[in-house]
Amino acid sequence: MTNGFVKAVIVGAGPAGLTAAYELSKKGQRVVVLEADPQYVGGIARTVEYHGYRFDVGGHRFFSKSHEVEDLWTEILGADLLQRRRSSKIYYRGKFYAYPLKPLEALSQLGVMESALCVLSFLKARLQPVRRPKSFEDWVVNEFGARLFRIFFKTYTEKVWGMSCREISADWAVQRIKGLTLGAAIQDALLPIRKTKDRTQVVKSLIDTFRYPRLGPGMMWEACAEKVRGLGGDVLLGRRVVSCRFDAGTSSWTVTTRSADGSTEEYRCEHLISSMPMQQLVEQIEPWLPAAVVQSGHSLRYRDFLTIGLILRDRGVFNDNWIYIHDPDVTMGRVQNYKAWSPEMVPDQDYCCYGLEYFCFEGDKLWTKQDADLIALGAKELQKVGLGKATDVVDGCVIRQPKAYPVYDVDYQQHVDMIRRALAANCRNLHLVGRNGMHKYNNQDHAMMTALLAARNILASTNKYDIWSVNEDGEYHESGHAGAQHRNDLEQATHTGGTEQDEVVG
Repeated sequence: MTNGFVKAVIVGAGPAGLTAAYELSKKGQRVVVLEADPQYVGGIARTVEYHGYRFDVGGHRFFSKSHEVEDLWTEILGADLLQRRRSSKIYYRGKFYAYPLKPLEALSQLGVMESALCVLSFLKARLQPVRRPKSFEDWVVNEFGARLFRIFFKTYTEKVWGMSCREISADWAVQRIKGLTLGAAIQDALLPIRKTKDRTQVVKSLIDTFRYPRLGPGMMWEACAEKVRGLGGDVLLGRRVVSCRFDAGTSSWTVTTRSADGSTEEYRCEHLISSMPMQQLVEQIEPWLPAAVVQSGHSLRYRDFLTIGLILRDRGVFNDNWIYIHDPDVTMGRVQNYKAWSPEMVPDQDYCCYGLEYFCFEGDKLWTKQDADLIALGAKELQKVGLGKATDVVDGCVIRQPKAYPVYDVDYQQHVDMIRRALAANCRNLHLVGRNGMHKYNNQDHAMMTALLAARNILASTNKYDIWSVNEDGEYHESGHAGAQHRNDLEQATHTGGTEQDEVVG
C-alpha cells in the first residue's frame, strides 16, 4: 500500500522522533511517525506495564539546563509531572556510599588508610597527568586519580560496556562527566548552602531534584503522541522500516515498512527524519552508499541491556531512586526502585517493584537466558547485595532493550565522520536526530533539542541550526528566561543539560 505525500516521515517514536513530529505538527505540517514497537511509544524512555506495575526502561530524570526543553515538558504533561528529590547510592564491596559524595562518610567507609591513598593518588594524577588522554581510563585517572578510578569507575563502566576502559574513547568521559571533579563533589557536599537555583550552572551529575511523570516517562511520550495525532499527524506502531529510497530528481523520499504479518507499506515525503540506529540506516538507503561507507556502518557498535523487573513485598529496605552496583562479585549493574520515583508506579503499596539492569550484547548467554532463569538470577543477586530477600519476590518480568547505548570505542568517530560526509553528499533532506540516529551518547533532552532544531531547519528550508553541536562538549549553555516559549537566540541554545541517569557514578 502506498500512502499520500507528507512533509516529513519520522523513523522512531522515541523522545527525538515525537519531539520533531510535535514541533512540525504545531506549525501545520503533515507528518507520519513510524515505530517498530507494536505496543509502546517512547523508545528507551517508554514505561512497560506488567500486572499493573510500571517499569521505567533505564530510569529517566526530567531535568534540563534548557528552559526550552523544560517548557516543552510542561506544555505536554503539565500537572502530571511530580517534583522529586534525588536519592542514589553506590554499592561496593558490601558497603553503600551516598552519591553525590559525602566526604566524611566516604572516609569512614573506605577507612583512613584507603582514603589517604586515594588522596595521594589524586595528587599524583594532578602533578603527572596523562598528556592528551585518548581512553576513558586516561581521562578519569587525570581527574580523580588511579585509586578512585579503580573503586568508583572501572568495574561499573566495564559492566556497562563489556570492554576494558582502555578501549573506550575519552570522548565518552568528556561528554558524560565533564564538570564533575573530585573538588566539585567535595564542595557540593561541604557547602550545600551555595547551591545555585540557576540550572545552567548545575553540574548534571550533582543535581538534587528533578521532575518525573507520575506514571513513568512513557506517560510523557504517550501524551505527546496523542497531541501529534490531534494536530493531524500519524503515529503508527508495529511498522519496522526496511528501506529508505531517495529520488534525487524530485528530492523526495520513499520509506518502506514491514509489519509483523509480513505486509508492507510505502510512505512518500519531502524530508526524512531518522532516529533509527545509524548502522541500520546506512544499510537501508537506496541508491546504495559506497561500500566503504556501508563498512563504516557495520563497524559501529552498540551495547544492549535487559531489565529484570521484580515485584516483591515492601520491607522498607530500599528507599533510594537507584543504586549503582560497582561490586565485581555480581553481574547486575544498577537497581531502580520505581516506587521511589513515583508511588503510582506500584498499584499495591504493600509491595514494591525493582528494575535490575544487566548490560550485555544481543544474542549472548545473558540475553538468551529464559525469563524464569533471569528472574531467579535477579532475586539471588538482589539478596546478595542486601537489597531484599529472594523469598519476598512474588512475580517478575524481563524487558530487553537492544541497541541501548552507541559504543564510543576508539575508532567510532572516524566511522561516524565518514558516514556523515557520504549522507551529506548523496542524501538531501535527511536529518539525523537522537542518540542512535547520530551515534552520539545523548540524554533525553539532548535528543529532544536535536529534534527541535531539525524541525526548525525544515521549517526554515535551510540548515540554520547546527544539530551536531548539541552536547558536543559535555557542558550546556542556554540563553533567555525560564518560561519563554519563543526565542530569537536558538542558535546559541544547542547545548542542554542532563536528564537521564545513565552516568558512570550517578
